[in-house]
Formats: sequence, structure tokens, C-alpha cells
Amino acid sequence: MGRCAAIKPNGERCRLDAQEKQDTCWAHSPENSEKRRKRASRGGRAKANRELPTIKALLEDLTEQVLSGELETGRAAVANQLINTRLRAIEVERKIREAEEIEERLTHLENVAKNGGRGWRTYRDA
Repeated sequence: MGRCAAIKPNGERCRLDAQEKQDTCWAHSPENSEKRRKRASRGGRAKANRELPTIKALLEDLTEQVLSGELETGRAAVANQLINTRLRAIEVERKIREAEEIEERLTHLENVAKNGGRGWRTYRDA
């Protein structure tokens, strides 16, 4: 087992160890492209970060409208309940993504353990 043969976008050769019986590391192996894509999509965590400022602005506007008398408290209460429902949905999505990531990592660690510990460095550094 030698060094990964992949060339990074900056033109440098990858410094990770190649996987057993392959010339690439986990991060550059074509077999792992779907797993890498799923991980990259977890950048979707940023979605909640984009939604939260919007929700905070909605709450601020709602508060101002209620305090100024522009919006009756009954309608404001309903709007607030809907905003809270949206926040709970964001939290559930986050927990699901987190659980999927932990499950994937656990599966990888179980596979590493079956192989006598080989592949841990490659996964961790990928």
C-alpha cells in the first residue's frame, strides 16, 4: 500500500495513503463517489443557518407590529405558532442528518475493525 495517486485541484499529489488493493485513498476512490456526494450535500446544514436569520427577522417584525397595535394579538399568536413549527422542522432535519452521519461513520469504523484497523487514517483525513 503506497501513497494515493490522485492529483488535487491545486496540482499537488494527494498525501494520503492509498486504500488496500487500490491506487487511491478513500477520498479519491471512484467507489466512494456517492458517499462523498452525500457528505458534501450535508453542507445543507448551512440551509438552517440561512433560514434562521429570516425567522428571526419575521419574529422581530411580528413583535413590532403587535407592540405598535398594527397587528392583533390573536393573529400574531397564530403566526408565532407557525414560526415555531418551522423551527421544529429545521431541528428535526438537523437531527436526521446528524444521525445519518453518525450511522455512516459507525459503519465505516465497523468495516475498519473487520480489516484489522486499516483505513482509519484515510477516513479521518478525507
